This record gives sequence, C-alpha cells and structure tokens, in this order.
Amino acid sequence: MLGRIRTVKTAVAVASALLLAAPANLSAQVFEPETFTLDNGMEVVVVSNHRAPIVSHMVWYKVGAADEPEGKSGIAHFLEHLMFKGTKTMKPGEFSEIIALNGGRENAFTSQDFTGYYQTVSKDRLELMMKHEADRMANLVLTDDVVLPERDVILEERRSRTDNNPGAQLGEMVNATLYLHHPYGTPVIGWENEMRELDTEDALAFYERWYAPNNAILIVSGDVSAEEVRPLAEKYYGALEARPMPPRERVGEPRQWAPRRVELTTAKVGQPSISINYFAPGYRVAEGNEAYALQVLAEIMGGSTGRLYRELVIEQGIAASAGNYYSPTSYDGTDYTFWISPVPGGDLDELEAALRTEIDKLLADGVTDEEVEGAKQRLVDAAVFARDEVSTAAQVFGRALTAGQSVEDVEDWPNRIAKVTSADVMAAAKEIILPEASVTGVLNTEPSS
Repeated sequence: MLGRIRTVKTAVAVASALLLAAPANLSAQVFEPETFTLDNGMEVVVVSNHRAPIVSHMVWYKVGAADEPEGKSGIAHFLEHLMFKGTKTMKPGEFSEIIALNGGRENAFTSQDFTGYYQTVSKDRLELMMKHEADRMANLVLTDDVVLPERDVILEERRSRTDNNPGAQLGEMVNATLYLHHPYGTPVIGWENEMRELDTEDALAFYERWYAPNNAILIVSGDVSAEEVRPLAEKYYGALEARPMPPRERVGEPRQWAPRRVELTTAKVGQPSISINYFAPGYRVAEGNEAYALQVLAEIMGGSTGRLYRELVIEQGIAASAGNYYSPTSYDGTDYTFWISPVPGGDLDELEAALRTEIDKLLADGVTDEEVEGAKQRLVDAAVFARDEVSTAAQVFGRALTAGQSVEDVEDWPNRIAKVTSADVMAAAKEIILPEASVTGVLNTEPSS
C-alpha cells in the first residue's frame, strides 16, 4: 500500500492482523457495528468506541492500482496525491491546514484494490471533516500548474522507495514474475516510463470514472453512534449524485507450469534474503474455509514461536530470521510467502535448502491438532486489544468491504476460524504449495574485494 507514509507489505500485514480482533467466544461479534446506506448508494459503517472523545473518519473508494487503464500505471496513487490540491471552494492544501489547526491527523493510502482517505479528530470536528471530504469527492479542481509538479513528487517517491532500495527492487520484480498477466504484477506506484507520461487529463478521467458516493464507503469509528452520524452523512455525502460505475473487470492469471526465479546481487544489500512465493486464494475467491485455514497455517509456521524460527534460527542457528506471510484481504488472489535471512557469513544455497526442507516436512508430516488449536488461540490473543484504537475498526472494515467481503463476514470471523481443523490446514497447504507454481526471490550482496 502506498501513501504518504506507507508501504504495500507493511500496511497489508497490519490490517490482516487486525481482522483477528475477536475473543474466542463463538457467539461474540468483533466490533458490533451499525450500518446503513444513503439514497445515493454510499455505504456507511459506524463503530462506537467511547474510550476517548475522538473519532476516525474514513472514506474508502473501491478502486486501486489493479483497476488502472493499460499504460497508465500509477494513476490511482497519483490521484491520491492530487486529492489534496484543492476544490472549487478550497485552495490547494487548505483542507490539510484546517485539520492541523483543529489538532487532527490525516493521511491517505493506495493499494491494488482500494484508495482511502482519513482524519482522526476530536468528536466535535466530525462535521467539519465530512463537509470537506465530501467536497473533494465531487469538486476536485486540477490544472497543469498543480498536476505536473506533483508528478515530479511521485517520481522522486519512486526513486527513494524503490530505485534506491534493493529489497524493494527485488520485491517489485518478484511480484511482476508471480503475476505475469494479472494487474497485481504492476507496482502500485507505477512503472517509471508510464509515470512520466501521466497528465492532468489522465487524473481527471480516473477521478470522474471512479470517485462517486456509490463507489465509496464511509466508516466512522470512535465516540459516536449511528444516530449521530446519519444526519451528517445525509447532509454532506447524501447530497452528492450517484454515477454509473464500470465493472471491476480484471484478467485472470494463467496456470504456471514451471518454477520461476529472480536474483538480485548488489553491494547495496545490507541483509541478504530468500523468499519462496506461491499463489494463494484470498477471502473472496477461496473455496470453503481455505483462507482461514491458511491463516492458521501461517501462524503455525511463522512468528517467534513458529516452526521456521524455532528450527532455523534457534535449533540450527543458520538464520537470523525466518517466517512466512499471508494476507487474505485482496479482491482477487494473493500470495503465500516463506522467507529467510542468514546469519552473517551464511551460505545462501545452504539456507535455501534448509528452508525447502522445512516446507517438505510440512507437506510430509502435516500439523498436529495441538498446533492448530494453539495457533488459533495465539491469533486471537495477539489481536485482543484491536478494539482499543478508534482507527482499527475503520481499517478492518475498509479493507474487507473494498475486497468484496461484507460486514457480516468480519463479524463472523471467530466462528469461521474456530471451525478450522488440522485436516483443513493440510488440504489448504497442499493446494497452494506447488513447486511448479512458485517464484523464488534471492537478494544477495556482492562479496567485498
């Protein structure tokens, strides 16, 4: 996920963990939201949290980098930047100034599947936030004198975050190799050659195509109730006209017949690493409870108590770190990744062999009932405080709803995760861990002369 302070993997991992914010009680709900829909089709979710007199006000658009026109990569993220450039009634940067003067915080972010904008303010400033956020939903003003200099900003962002970062460079290439045909293979920030050609017309076309109340979700969490939010939402967002929305049509990824490998060796690498990446289903496209089973698998294998860390870091002492990564909150499929980094002076070939041995052990020996039950409890325990932060609920529901889930799906998470068995975990593991459908990424440092 890209934004003014975010990266893709970090933000996704955090939001994925927050989806597990529920007690083990099967009858419990996660956040107990109140929901309604405005006449123009805008969805509204309200989550009350009265610990402090503050609110998080978020607007999520069901559009991201994977929805960009061919040849216009980076336009979703570019428009995110341009949304701060003023409207018919506000000069560039004025909304941000108002937020700061009122003691609030703001940010925005873009992923493959969504774009979001948020402010955290005192409860009595909520109406002010709605007024101005609704204004830029409908009345953004873009001219060359603000668009073209901002294009230089995103190009510099790419240079600093990707072009000068070997880990980010490799990650970009691994992603493009894993998704040869699907738009997830294109970086959210865009390819540099296409970013340089983005202009005012491109930004306005994307804005007018996707930014409308019936393609947006308003999520307010904090010291409020739906009774308080509804009249404000109707006043500001309800006054905006709905527009016909294009379908989210994306090409599928063809079957992979042979393993792929990407290697990057450079003196700029501080810490070598190896990743093995597999296609995996997300919540929306998974069959049955497959996504939930893979979450449990990720907990068994990863973390400071997981198999990989215990065996490769503690027992064998050949790795400085080892783990795996899986996030099911994507509109289409996603990836399941194993990764490892060596201790100083470690041999990467030996390290890769050791990692593959652990993966083979998983497939051959399976997981125990005790591991599964322990993993489920740890997942719950790790997220028990998620409801304390007012922005947490907004993040969780935003990611879920823009990825094709429902409020009910989020609230029913405890029931669904509780049903996962060891057989489910192994069935899911064997379904995705296929040698021919993998991409291995190797980041290595050049030996000193």
